[in-house]
Amino acid sequence: FTTFFSQLPDPAIEDQGKDYIRPILNKYAALCVRCPNYGTRTNTVVLVDSEGHVTFTERNMINADVNQWKTSTYEFKLHS
Repeated sequence: FTTFFSQLPDPAIEDQGKDYIRPILNKYAALCVRCPNYGTRTNTVVLVDSEGHVTFTERNMINADVNQWKTSTYEFKLHS
């Protein structure tokens, strides 16, 4: 059992397909993607301070119109 886990991660598996997937990830892993029939429709930010206060803000595109967005913010405290 220990031998199995000592071999992870396997470098051969990690490198497999990297030449194919890296350009795709670079294109679509941006903060805001704009492509025909595909793109960012929601942005989410979660802030947590050292005292457990959470601010969750989400911005959603309305009707696939890049000029119309609805922003919702929720604040709460984590239970200790």
